[in-house]
Amino acid sequence: MFRSVLPRPSSKGAGKVIAKSLDNKTIKSVQKLSGTRMIHQKDDGKSNDASLQPDAAATTLTDQYEHRRLSGSPKTVGGYKATWLNALAEREKQLAQGKIIDSYVYNSVKSTEVGEKARKDSFAYLTLPFRDDAGVADFYVNAAGRLRMGQIFQDLDALAGRIAYRHTSPAEPVIVTASVDRIYLLKSIDTMAEYNIILSGAVVWTGRSSMEIAIKATAIQGDLPKVIKEETLLEEDTFLTASFTFVARNPETHKSLSVNKLLPLSQKEWMDFRRAESHNAAKKLRAASESLDTNPPTGQESRIIHNMWAASKQLAKLSQKPLNVMFMKETNAKSTMFMQPQYRNRHSYMIFGGYLMRQTFELAYCAAASFSHSFPRFISLDSTHFKAPVPVGSILHMDATVVHTEHLYEKDARPKVANVTDKSVDSSTIFHFDPSPINQLSHSPDAMLNKPGTLIQVKVDTMVQELASEKKTSSGSFIFSFFAPRDSDGSTSQPGYATVVPESYSEMIEYISARRRAVDTANYASNLKRNNKL
Repeated sequence: MFRSVLPRPSSKGAGKVIAKSLDNKTIKSVQKLSGTRMIHQKDDGKSNDASLQPDAAATTLTDQYEHRRLSGSPKTVGGYKATWLNALAEREKQLAQGKIIDSYVYNSVKSTEVGEKARKDSFAYLTLPFRDDAGVADFYVNAAGRLRMGQIFQDLDALAGRIAYRHTSPAEPVIVTASVDRIYLLKSIDTMAEYNIILSGAVVWTGRSSMEIAIKATAIQGDLPKVIKEETLLEEDTFLTASFTFVARNPETHKSLSVNKLLPLSQKEWMDFRRAESHNAAKKLRAASESLDTNPPTGQESRIIHNMWAASKQLAKLSQKPLNVMFMKETNAKSTMFMQPQYRNRHSYMIFGGYLMRQTFELAYCAAASFSHSFPRFISLDSTHFKAPVPVGSILHMDATVVHTEHLYEKDARPKVANVTDKSVDSSTIFHFDPSPINQLSHSPDAMLNKPGTLIQVKVDTMVQELASEKKTSSGSFIFSFFAPRDSDGSTSQPGYATVVPESYSEMIEYISARRRAVDTANYASNLKRNNKL
């Protein structure tokens, strides 16, 4: 199983201080385990001379730490052979022979026999000892001192891939992430240094060549258990759930490959199997029935569109626009990246899906933070399909836009959304587009939505461009939901309720599509809490 690559601090309670500088012992241990050396002058570990200290130590160590995690255990006996130079040479050799190679390491399926496997056969976990190891926590903390979700997304996808291969063994197909069905944060973990985290999961449903994998994150305030099994992890400690769909292909024929059938052994496993089965059927039906390409807005949605149109006209007339109200086009954030081989997947020629999730999340976070003038909190990643793979050596274009906002406030309250100085405009009504709220404030102290604020939905469209062509192909759209508390600085004016205002009809349709997704997310959260009795 994956374990921490950093030693535990020797002093008691050190794991609770994230801001503490990494000591020389921690730095040297990372260098040793990563198999690399920092290029700075060697320090004896005792000097306080700034001229002897490495510049940007946290940045350098993070790169080394990620290299260690991504390379993992060598697949080939005799050392880590799946280097990019070796994989590149092999691909050029195969292309010269007129062959297409999908994977450098997984080039033989080994077995095509289809058997049955129990859920426990695919169970796997990853430990993140934030409480016990300040060094590990430092790699996962964001600027606000909370959990950096982009890092977690990488771990979730990597763990899901491992689970998939445990289920398909002894066969060794090419397995890729087809979709992320949902990642949802149930509880807030604001004091991450007080917890040890366990990410764990297993295959919960199988089709002919596809597998659904359910993963949950468990937060433990005590020591990590010596033996970790699915049945020993308590539901009340679960703070995040995730669902992935993987598909298997035969590396020799490049066609889909049948995988082992899942055999549920308990009532809970049967319930999870049936729930996943019905969810897959409902997902296909919903995609066909709710698309605005073929289904026009309902009467209620048409009224919302009219309200948005009226608000956009009034907003355009204001001599001074409120700080926390923006036109949709003004929330746009873009990023372009060249896909380097250091973030390839285990098959060597394509970029790791978890890395793409991390990069799209970071851009979405930028858009939400700039829009809300706060540190937004991640709530959900909605259903995302990887439409096209992203090859190493391609260019990835990402485009993020705030497409929906929802104001959460106390029951029967109708607060002023923005400070509008123009007396001709009623600021208590102009930016309330939707008369029926989708979500309700929770009374649970550790719930994510337990205080007034704004739910912000950000859509990140990705396009991949091969160097040989100017054509850009859609790689998928990632839908992130964030929450920005109204009173982050102790007042009701900063950051306040943030509002996005569409102007064009196409933007309003985008808003309505986002609203439908928000309804699905709210229903999902309600069902999840009911099923888990949270």
